[in-house]
Amino acid sequence: MYAVIQTGGKQYKVTKGDAIIVERLTIPEKEKEITIKEVLLISDGKEVKVGKPLIKDAKVVCEVIGDFKDKKVISYKYRRRKDSRWMKGHRQVLTKLKVKEIKV
Repeated sequence: MYAVIQTGGKQYKVTKGDAIIVERLTIPEKEKEITIKEVLLISDGKEVKVGKPLIKDAKVVCEVIGDFKDKKVISYKYRRRKDSRWMKGHRQVLTKLKVKEIKV
């Protein structure tokens, strides 16, 4: 059984037991579980349910493993012979989730 979920403007194909990395989710520190209700598709091997755009009463329960920073991405702009250049770095904060259950 697998599902396609949407979080952070991106779509992820998940199955039970998968560990996925998504953009940072604002979760209180006490909570160790999160429920994602934006389920776009569910397949159990025999039947495929596609939402329009979401499937009602479907959710994916995930365990929050933790937040971390991605590797640095450098943006650099250079103009020749102008003595004009700039460099910026960015590190995206991400959240790691482990899928516990897919409910329909």
